[in-house]
Amino acid sequence: MENPIDLLRNGRKEELWQMCCGHIDLSLEQFMTIQNRLMLEQIDLLNNSELGRKIMHGAFPQTVDEFRAQVPLTTYADYCPELPERMEDTLPAKPAMWVRSSGYTQKRGAKWIPLSADFVDESIKVCGGLVILALADHRGDVSQVREHLKALFTMGLAPYATGVIGEFVHRAIGVDFLPADTAEMTFQERVEAGFKEALHDGLDGFGGLASILVAVGEQIRDKSGQVNIVSLLSHPQALWRVTRGIIRSKLAQRPMLPRDIWKVKAILGGGTDNAVFKQKVGELWGRTPLEIYAGTEGGIYASQTWDYEGMTFVPGLNFFEFIPEREGLKWQLDRSYVPKTVLLDEVKPDENYEIIITNLHGGALVRYRMGDVIKITSLRNDRLNIDIPQMVFYSRVSDLIDIAGLGRLTERIVWQAVENAGIDYIDWTARKEIIDDSVVLHVYIEPREGYIASERAMTATVYEQLEKLDDVYHYNMYNEIYGDVENIDRSRMVKVSFLPQGAFSSYISQRQAEGADLGHLKPPHINPSDEVLALLGAVRKVEVKAVVSEEEHIPAR
Repeated sequence: MENPIDLLRNGRKEELWQMCCGHIDLSLEQFMTIQNRLMLEQIDLLNNSELGRKIMHGAFPQTVDEFRAQVPLTTYADYCPELPERMEDTLPAKPAMWVRSSGYTQKRGAKWIPLSADFVDESIKVCGGLVILALADHRGDVSQVREHLKALFTMGLAPYATGVIGEFVHRAIGVDFLPADTAEMTFQERVEAGFKEALHDGLDGFGGLASILVAVGEQIRDKSGQVNIVSLLSHPQALWRVTRGIIRSKLAQRPMLPRDIWKVKAILGGGTDNAVFKQKVGELWGRTPLEIYAGTEGGIYASQTWDYEGMTFVPGLNFFEFIPEREGLKWQLDRSYVPKTVLLDEVKPDENYEIIITNLHGGALVRYRMGDVIKITSLRNDRLNIDIPQMVFYSRVSDLIDIAGLGRLTERIVWQAVENAGIDYIDWTARKEIIDDSVVLHVYIEPREGYIASERAMTATVYEQLEKLDDVYHYNMYNEIYGDVENIDRSRMVKVSFLPQGAFSSYISQRQAEGADLGHLKPPHINPSDEVLALLGAVRKVEVKAVVSEEEHIPAR
C-alpha cells in the first residue's frame, strides 16, 4: 500500500491531494456511504470480540440502525479493566500502538486508547492532509508541499495524542520537527531549544498551542531592541535572519516581529486558545493557524480548509452521532433517560450537539461520549463548494458556567472577554460562586508584574466585554426568556479578583514536584476546585463558595 510520503517523493502530487484531502470533495451522500460501509465492518469486528460483546450487553446487531437502537452510550468506565490494563486479547483488532490520554480513571490510573494498524494507516493520510491544507491557497494546491519542512512542535510527546499526531505528520510528509533531540527535556526547554534551532536552520511551520506562539512572539517584539549581534557572528544563518528582521522592522517603523525573521508557511493549532489568539498569531507571525479538532479517543475528527472558517469532518476514522442540545438537557434532568442521537445528514445549522464517536478500523470505543459539545455553523461551505456540514468546537460538557440572567458561558467566551479587556495577565481561571448570597461569575486573574489596575475597574471591563460577546455568540438565552421584565442588574453577576504574583508558576512547579504529567500541570480555566484555588493563593476577601452542580459530569479526557 502506498503512503503519502511515497506519492510526494515520486512527484505524484495530484494523487497526494486526493489521498489526503479528497474527503472535502465528497457529497454528503458519499460521506454517509463511507461512514455506513466502515461501520458495518466495525460491527462485525465488535460482534466477534470479547470487549465488543461486553460493551453491547448481549446485543448482536447486523445493521447500523440496529447498532444505534440496541447498543448503549458509553464512557471510559465501561472499558475498565480492558483498556487501562491494555488487555489486547479482548479487543476487536490487535493494536499497533497505544495512546495515552491526559485523563485518569479513579482506580486504574492513566487512560489508554488502542490504535489498530489500519487506523494508524488512515490517520497518517489524514495528518498528511492537515499539512497540505495548512499550506494550500486553493483546492488542489500542493505547490508548497515538500519533504523536510522545518516545524516547531510545542505539545506533549508520544504516547500522548499530540505527540502521536506529530509522529503521523512526520511519517506522512517527512516534516522535521525542532528541536531534533528532545531527550530528557522539559516542555520549556524544548520550546527554547526549538526556537534556537529555528534561528539557525529556518522555520517553515508550527504545530501546537496558539497561546505559545503569541507569548514567544511578544517576547521577540518586546526585546527586539536588545538583540546582541556580536553573539550571532559565529552563526551566519542566524545573523542573516536577525539582520533581515531588523531591517524589515525599521522600514515598517515598528518593533521587530517574528514574521520579520521567518516566513512561516503553515501553522496547525487546536483547542480553545486557537480561536481566541488566531488574530494575534496572524499579526505576529504572518500566518493564521489552521484549526483542527482532535482528541486521544479518536484522532482527527475535523479541520478547517484554506478559507480558515468552519471545520469539515473526516469520514474514515470514526462513525459520528450527535446528541441534540435539548436531548442532552433531558438526560441531565433524568439520568435514566436515553438521549436520542442524529447522524451528520440530520444535523441543523446554528444548533449545538454533544458528539458521540465509534472508532472504526477495529478500534475499541463504541458510541463513546467524549464530553465535547460542537456547534454546526452551516450545512455546507458554499464559498468553497464543500457539501459537508461545517462545525466549530463549542465547549466541554463539564466546562459550561450557567448563570441565570448572565447566560451559558464557555471557556472561549470568558477567555475572549479577558483578552478583549486589555488586561496584561499571566493566566486566569473562573467558576460560578455564591458571594453575599448572590450567584456570580468569579474570574481569578494573575496580572503581570507592574500592571496597575483595580479589581473593581477590571470587573466592569470584563463585564462590558461579555455583553459585547453576547452580540456575537448569543450565549445569553435568558435575555430571550426574561427581556427587561425582571430588570436584572447583570453587572453585579461578574467579579474579578487578582491572584498574587507567581501564582500559576508556583502551581505548575508544585504539580511537577508531585510527578504530574504534561496534561495536568496547569489548572483548569473553568470550574477550578477549592483545592486548586488554594494552591493558586486565592485570597478570600468575602465568604464565597463554589456552586457545585448535582450533575455527574462526563469525565474529562
